[in-house]
Amino acid sequence: MNTHTTPRLQRPRSALLAAACLLLLGACASLPDANQVEAAQAAAREPSMDNQPTYLALVRQMQGNGMWFASLAHIDALEQRWGTTDQTRLLRANALRQTNQPAASAALYEKLLNTSERAAAHQGLGLLAGAGNDYGRAADQFERARQITPSDGLLLSDLGYALLRAQRFDDARLPVLQAAQLLPNNARVRSNLALYLLTQGQSTHARQVMDEAKFNPATRDAIEQLAQQLAPHRDVGSGLALQTTGLRLSTLLSLPPSLATP
Repeated sequence: MNTHTTPRLQRPRSALLAAACLLLLGACASLPDANQVEAAQAAAREPSMDNQPTYLALVRQMQGNGMWFASLAHIDALEQRWGTTDQTRLLRANALRQTNQPAASAALYEKLLNTSERAAAHQGLGLLAGAGNDYGRAADQFERARQITPSDGLLLSDLGYALLRAQRFDDARLPVLQAAQLLPNNARVRSNLALYLLTQGQSTHARQVMDEAKFNPATRDAIEQLAQQLAPHRDVGSGLALQTTGLRLSTLLSLPPSLATP
């Protein structure tokens, strides 16, 4: 950060921690809001739970709405009726990870490594490693998943973040920029792009990314503070030209909305 600028007021630690969850969302469980709770409860009351695909869709919807504990109960019901499958194992592993049961979650992911769900299993193991601050192992697991699903924008963003946290900046460049083009309007992807740019001394362009994403002050502070920790000898206020990344910033920010994650 430029030492000649006026320092910001110190943000509350809890606010910075919450903001930092943007960087690797899969490692940070969050509580659903009232609308999400109501939507998931309404879905659970639907009478058309008489076939397995519909029930699987319900559980995925509940997990998408942050109803991780409730989804575990429905996974139990689903498996009692139709038996255990790789799909239900993956849903359960994800729910266990999000409800702070890492050992049980890891055991299920390991069982899925030789199945059709192996990419998601490697990603889950990477998220568990990242939650435990083992970013070298996280990057290895994300890379294994990337080899199976190379166009998954969120996976690429998580890989880039893990590499940044491991201070492997050169290796992080490609997945971070790939994710930025695949999902240019995704907050998680933009936060990792801003973090990468800051570690490269690209403060002007990083702030442009954060401005476009409308990040709040706590989130911006969290990203800038992390960049300082990862690259303490880098002048993140230097505002060097983006040409060192080989990609124009305008390209990253002007792709069609149809490519963006809601």
